[in-house]
Amino acid sequence: MKCVICKYGETQSDKVTITLERDSTTIVFKDVPAEVCSNCGESYLEENVSEQLLLIAEQAISSGVLIDIRKFKEMAI
Repeated sequence: MKCVICKYGETQSDKVTITLERDSTTIVFKDVPAEVCSNCGESYLEENVSEQLLLIAEQAISSGVLIDIRKFKEMAI
């Protein structure tokens, strides 16, 4: 797809690192599947991947995690 940010690059499948922060909690996900712009590097996640990241983050925050770094593993929701 054409990048909606730079309007020049085409996206291609790749893996990215996503960092989520809320209050005193920071969660880093490595190897997250995404479409990445070849020109500007902007990344786009599929809806189900975003849902999984947010679900995992909410669980971590609820359990009192302050810092978490993990490799992303897709799960069936």
